[in-house]
Amino acid sequence: MKTKQELFWEGTFGKEYTNRTTRTALDWDKFYLENWGSSRIEINSAFLENVPKEARILEVGCNTGMQLDGLQRSGFTNLWGIELQEYAVELSKQYTTHVNIVQASGFAIPFKDNFFDLVVTNGVLIHIAPADHASIMTEIVRCTRKYVWGWEYFAPTLIEIEYRGNIGYLWKADYSALFMQYCPGLRLVKKSIYPYVSATNAGNAECMYLLEKC
Repeated sequence: MKTKQELFWEGTFGKEYTNRTTRTALDWDKFYLENWGSSRIEINSAFLENVPKEARILEVGCNTGMQLDGLQRSGFTNLWGIELQEYAVELSKQYTTHVNIVQASGFAIPFKDNFFDLVVTNGVLIHIAPADHASIMTEIVRCTRKYVWGWEYFAPTLIEIEYRGNIGYLWKADYSALFMQYCPGLRLVKKSIYPYVSATNAGNAECMYLLEKC
């Protein structure tokens, strides 16, 4: 049975989100510079310096593949994505090449144990209900041989946020700590907080973290 949040993102709201946030590579770079003062490719480089370019990487909740395209531009060659929303999967064909994107849920990733070298989420866990954190995090960890990587809306403790007039669809938290709580076989490799530099998001921050299987 699908969660309330999955049904929400599969529907009209999810399609509108995709249309609102999908960007060309140039606009995607500009978006990060305007909001965090650095390009996402520059931010990524500080976390992925020890990850081989041929590493098998999966993004859970990849939408139209903008993050995967950014990794490809950085030289990574073995890129995969799963996305819940059918519309986004179809649209991804216009924005990516030589990237494997399929429709699937993060609660049931259609790959065998340890299939990937690294599994990543970008602004996905923030939309998962706290009661479901353990389920999706253990599924992510199941599929990775070595690394779990993330970029998520940050708060030291779990906080629910109203999201475009909707309740029950957005939470800020320390997601690296939650991963280690629910999946004790992980250790923290690196973690950095990135405050927004844009005035419209002043006081908010994102967190990038890299975890490794022990």
